[in-house]
Amino acid sequence: MSRLVVRRALTATLGAVAALTLIGCSSTVTGTAQPEIGNGTIDAVSTTSTPKPSGSKPSSGKPTPSNSNNGGDIDFDAAIGDCVTLGGTINDATIAKASCGSRASNYKVIGKAPTSTACVGDRDNYYAETLNNVETGALCLDIDWVVGGCMDVGGDDPKRIDCTESAIEGIRVVNIVQGTDDVGACDTSSGFKYSERRFVVCVEDL
Repeated sequence: MSRLVVRRALTATLGAVAALTLIGCSSTVTGTAQPEIGNGTIDAVSTTSTPKPSGSKPSSGKPTPSNSNNGGDIDFDAAIGDCVTLGGTINDATIAKASCGSRASNYKVIGKAPTSTACVGDRDNYYAETLNNVETGALCLDIDWVVGGCMDVGGDDPKRIDCTESAIEGIRVVNIVQGTDDVGACDTSSGFKYSERRFVVCVEDL
């Protein structure tokens, strides 16, 4: 019996987080179901008219993890806080450990769950394995945001880049603001919001 690897990605568009799901159906093929994200991009949420919430202070810390560690069973061994390179195609999944903040890292493990639906609702992605069409475990993932670092979010998966590189949709992470899901808290008035855990990742275009 072989495992089927599935993935689900979220995209933030115009103040709402929309989920796209594509799951492969086979008990013999091991691979990834990689959804198309919008038009192939993850769009930053922008606002120009909302004032900053009072009492909201910028933070240079990392996003708050979901602290979910109630497991499941997957062959890929990763702990909460580990970073990974997630990629591949619908027929050829790839996942590997990577040093957080490194060029290879594009996601961070923020939780572990028995199924992907048990991950926190505003996570960016998940990695799950199924056996006989039943999910046996999932890693809940957020983009490995690094303040001052740059990412290309214009492809199927985010990719860390040098801030001087050309990109499909290059952004620089300016700040991470805790305690709000209002991108008006960003000096750039542009960012990715995580409504359930209440923080925003403030970005600017390259």
